[in-house]
Amino acid sequence: MNPPGRPPTAARVGRVDRAWRLSHRVRARRIADVARSVALPRTPDAMPVRDVPPPGQLVDVGGHRLHLWTRGEGSPAVLLEAGVAASSLSWARVQPAVAAFTRVCAYDRAGLAWSDAASSPRTFARILDDLAAVVAALGTGSWAALGAGQRVILVGHSFGSLIVRGYAARHPEQVAGLVLVDPPMEWLDRAPTQAGLLRRAHQASIIGAFLARIGVVRAALALLTGGHPGAPRAFVKLLGRRASGTLERLVGEVRKLPPELHPAVQAHWSQPKCFHAMADYLRVLQSEAAAMADAVPPATIPIVVISGAHQPAAELAAHERLAAASPHGRHLIAARSGHWILLDEPELIVDAVRSLITTVE
Repeated sequence: MNPPGRPPTAARVGRVDRAWRLSHRVRARRIADVARSVALPRTPDAMPVRDVPPPGQLVDVGGHRLHLWTRGEGSPAVLLEAGVAASSLSWARVQPAVAAFTRVCAYDRAGLAWSDAASSPRTFARILDDLAAVVAALGTGSWAALGAGQRVILVGHSFGSLIVRGYAARHPEQVAGLVLVDPPMEWLDRAPTQAGLLRRAHQASIIGAFLARIGVVRAALALLTGGHPGAPRAFVKLLGRRASGTLERLVGEVRKLPPELHPAVQAHWSQPKCFHAMADYLRVLQSEAAAMADAVPPATIPIVVISGAHQPAAELAAHERLAAASPHGRHLIAARSGHWILLDEPELIVDAVRSLITTVE
């Protein structure tokens, strides 16, 4: 046993990790058996993906197409980068407000929502290559009014904040400013605890793909988003209290989206493709944390860091250091938000973008 106050050893993390994998394999088989024999198949179907047309356009980035959704007019343009398993829909309470004063693009990374599955294994460099293709598209097609070479403001949530930070380090001449929304700097720490959590999250996404393939995810989302009174008890029994609690919290975040978007979210997450993409991005975070940590933008780029009020003191201090690295940096705390600030207090992000545009001008 580890002494109180000390992090678990690598050996203990390994033992817990092996036990977790075994218990979840057994649980996945149990869920599949129950899903085939009892009430889950009789739940309402989620809307098929083919019946949820993309609101934007599909752009070929070399081997696969990405979904780009652009709104508004003006410059500099703003590009929104979602969290590790989130999509353009997660910006539904931010994008319309930003579109009121400039052009703004939300897009889906490869494998998520309306975008094609990735045509090559995901690496940090290839994720940045895809983002470069999206930024390039801002100067062509429907973005022609912006002009070639126009700088953009990049806004990233969670895992997405690590991507936009890396892009600003690689292409500083293209970036007018950064807004980092609750960046997960603790995930760049290769401590045994964090590494174990990432492994389990990766394994859970693989299980999620299996459950999506046999229809359990579709049924779970239909029951929980529909407020089925017996759903919480049923999922505690099938998934375990911790997993079912996580599922309910995620559904709670989905409910914060405009109701008209719920069918699209259900349709996307009923596809194994989205879970496989989530696993790919988690694997990148596992294997390339050092490269992500080393991708530091120049101090000349203005930056706003927005932290959720739930963050511990150590993470708030890390966010403060990110902001302080730029002479024009600011650190804000979203007092009424958890991790999903873009749904809880979207106005903070909108105001941060507006302030950066003023700084650029």
